[in-house]
Amino acid sequence: MAIPDPLAGISGKGPQPGHFYAVGIGPGAPDLLTLRAARLVEQCDVILSPQARTATKSLALEAVRPFLSNQEIMVLNYPMERNDQNTRQRWQQLADDVVQRCAHGQSVVQVTLGDPLIFATSSYLLQALADHMPADHLHVVPGISAFQTSASRFGEVLTLQEDRLTLMSATNLDAVAQALDHCETLVLYKAGGCIEALMDLLRPRNLLSRARLVSCGEQGDHELLVDDLSQWTMTPLSYMTTLIVKIGQRGWQENAAS
Repeated sequence: MAIPDPLAGISGKGPQPGHFYAVGIGPGAPDLLTLRAARLVEQCDVILSPQARTATKSLALEAVRPFLSNQEIMVLNYPMERNDQNTRQRWQQLADDVVQRCAHGQSVVQVTLGDPLIFATSSYLLQALADHMPADHLHVVPGISAFQTSASRFGEVLTLQEDRLTLMSATNLDAVAQALDHCETLVLYKAGGCIEALMDLLRPRNLLSRARLVSCGEQGDHELLVDDLSQWTMTPLSYMTTLIVKIGQRGWQENAAS
């Protein structure tokens, strides 16, 4: 099967009629959009912006507001639940609308915080569209992900040489416990709702002081940075909380130091 050119629908003039673009816009700061993302947002016909049903505004839409002019804006409510059938059914309904818009020659951009392929709502929409649109009309524009943003706030080196970096959701504590034994750096997404249990898991391993926490990274006054969990007084955290745990060093580093 031929692999479509990912740039085929992204000309120097911007988005193409009848094409869909899943665009990562980074952590939420407008100046952290890539030039490509900004151009597509500025010049597309329709912008889809996800918003959780419990939220009062779309953070993704706020991040791209400096680039808005006459685009049609669609704010998409989606279920924040661990029910695959309900989630996919909702995104299939949205996909049907996108297919119709593209069939009428509109260019459609879905903006998503972080990267479109890492724990992102856009992944559901891309999968739903794949059965109904030509592959060369679907495009992904990468964005700065939460683990990159979080590491940058501390100048934290994530990997050297053969170090293993594991990226996963924090919600399955048994899986987290296993991961702690099989990597040098562990990055946990969605850590806000289970931070107490995570700290209980890290404490007997003496890893609290080696854990860095970022909540609402690069989102102005909402940002919280914790560089040592052992010294942190627990407070309620946003869903968008990332935890980086520096577990240890590979043998090559230990041998080099001796």
